[in-house]
Amino acid sequence: MNIYRDLDVDPIINACGAVTRLGGAPMPGTVLDAFCEAAHGWVPLDQLQAAASRKIAAATGTEAGLVTSGSAGASTLGTAAILAGHDLGRMERLPQCAGFPHEIIIAREQRSGYDHAIRATGAKLVEVGFNEIVSNAGARRTETWEYEAAVTGETAGIAYVYSETSQPSLESVIAMAHRRKLPVLVDAAGELPPKKNLAAIAGLGADLVTFSGGKAIRGPQSTGILCGRRELISSAALQMLDMDDHFELWDPPPDLIDRSQLVGHPRHGIGRSLKVSKEEIIALLTALAKFSSDGYAEEREQAYSMLQTIQNILSEAPVECRLIDFPDQERWPLLEVTLSPALAPHALDMCRSLRDGKPPIYVDHTRVQEGIMGINPLCLDATQAETLGSRFLEELHTLKS
Repeated sequence: MNIYRDLDVDPIINACGAVTRLGGAPMPGTVLDAFCEAAHGWVPLDQLQAAASRKIAAATGTEAGLVTSGSAGASTLGTAAILAGHDLGRMERLPQCAGFPHEIIIAREQRSGYDHAIRATGAKLVEVGFNEIVSNAGARRTETWEYEAAVTGETAGIAYVYSETSQPSLESVIAMAHRRKLPVLVDAAGELPPKKNLAAIAGLGADLVTFSGGKAIRGPQSTGILCGRRELISSAALQMLDMDDHFELWDPPPDLIDRSQLVGHPRHGIGRSLKVSKEEIIALLTALAKFSSDGYAEEREQAYSMLQTIQNILSEAPVECRLIDFPDQERWPLLEVTLSPALAPHALDMCRSLRDGKPPIYVDHTRVQEGIMGINPLCLDATQAETLGSRFLEELHTLKS
């Protein structure tokens, strides 16, 4: 990894998995080859995005799709499409939304820093429900009637953050929204695998769905997917693509953008800074095809071996190792390392020491305050697994002494 050391940046051992702050998931050789091949040719980006739309639509069971700058970029573009549609004046004014509906309803318990991607369009988030379980003030979750009660003439749509445990059900929210003729934008950034979610979430009737392209799909870390209704994808594409062309010469593929619906084309839209390159589009499509065909199964088997290596190294250490497997056989196994009660209060110090060592090691710190550290093997190789286990053991000995 001299390419990093030449810049005085030390490569790390990444035991956190496909997290953005550490560079995302490893791209397979076929994806890297596709990226490099795409760099040696030039194509109109609207034509390439139209081709991508067809591939994404086939994989997701939707009408159309778009390769975006991550799932966050997809959320911004999806919201912009909901706010502006094909109204060129609205596209030009975003993020100034005075004079047209721009409120997006969202459950309070689904708020996070990631919804800045929605707010960046000028949309105003309207919260419903209460986070009663977290605040230890009750047992109820947000309910569908609360969304409906918040609908006004200023409501443009609904944002829903999807997970296996999200409440109320996405089906009930979609049914209510469609009764009120409102679109639903679903954030499913990290909900792959299982791969069935590619089609299952949109299959519930969602108008737009976002996925990360740089996590389980293992495309370029900066890519994402927006898929759903064709007219909304068309608006999103118009607000992202380079529009510096003469309308008389511009001839976009009609299955992506129906030029006949437009009196002209917009100036560069709010999504212009969210552009993706031809290389990223090709690489994402290559990775999507591999993910959809379960082309990563063999690597998951190798992941078990690496975690068992670490577990064996720590077998006599003052820790409890728990290998976590998933019934769907699509998600990668994980190793959870719980420090002994005497050492648990020093888990944060140990995380810091691992990062400060040579090579730096980053473990999953989600539950470090409980004395628990996680190891995700997605970005490891066999040699790194042994190094991680040995370094972990050294740090434990340091803590004990």
